[in-house]
Amino acid sequence: MPGTDPAEAMAVILGELPDLPHLPELAGRGVGADMVGRTAGLLVDLPVETTPAGWKLAARPGREQRRAVGLLSADLDAAQEAAGDWTGPLKVQVCGPWTLAATIELSRSQNPALADPSAVADLIASLAEGVAAHVAEVRGRIPGATVLLQLDEPALPAVLAGSVPTASGLNRVGATDVTVARDGLHAVLAATTAFSLVHCCARGVPFRLIKEAGAQAAAFDTGRLRREDEEEGLPEIVEAGLGILAGVLQNPERDASVPARPPRESGAGVLELWHRMGIPAGSIARQVVLTPACGLAGASMAGARAALARCREAARVLPELIEESSS
Repeated sequence: MPGTDPAEAMAVILGELPDLPHLPELAGRGVGADMVGRTAGLLVDLPVETTPAGWKLAARPGREQRRAVGLLSADLDAAQEAAGDWTGPLKVQVCGPWTLAATIELSRSQNPALADPSAVADLIASLAEGVAAHVAEVRGRIPGATVLLQLDEPALPAVLAGSVPTASGLNRVGATDVTVARDGLHAVLAATTAFSLVHCCARGVPFRLIKEAGAQAAAFDTGRLRREDEEEGLPEIVEAGLGILAGVLQNPERDASVPARPPRESGAGVLELWHRMGIPAGSIARQVVLTPACGLAGASMAGARAALARCREAARVLPELIEESSS
């Protein structure tokens, strides 16, 4: 979400998403509020610090890691104040283990932790423990909430393809075996009893791996599915009954007055995808959530509010489109 005020962000979320609110990430507050830094604050017994290029493993926690812990605590305070008596689903999101490993540097080199299997194993174990504590704290602060845990994995396709660059930029870290990637995801997802989903807004979403890792839903940008091979595995997870968070709203503008796609068009894109996969459209209404394609941090608060409202309206008209298509 845009802005720097967690109370304001929670007010917008609860107002526009009465059926599926979430704990916002406000990256505009700077270091420690970004996706990687926020998650670094959850790591247990694995210190990190910042460098000019980003984050790296360290001998002791850096000031920025402590700042990340404080920012998240403030976010939880705001959520508890605004929604302490909330009963219903509440989504929280953290950076997934493979994107974290592809982003955080090793302590003694500038290569990503992904280049060192031992460092990756430590990172996964630490993240799993931290995520479990985070979900437990959210449940303690908002006891009526049914927590949904989202792992953000934009780098997962690159990790699997062996296209994550080394420090020099001249080479690439070797491809991670699919089984290893699956087991790493599973270790974090299984650390809690929360309903779990994996979000990947890059091309080449590994849908089958996400399912095999134990996720109960997959979130992705529908605009990235432009070729048949980019849909590989998606029919399988749909037919298996996994939840689908379909990113249908592309790049909301900072100016909320800029004309946006009509809600019917957003819903029609999902319907077209189902027809292309040869899956009966009747499953959409009970299985699909319509979302922005990725984060809203680049929008104004008014733009973010309008984007969430458009997604909600698109979801409202989707059953009408399904009925029309079957008649």
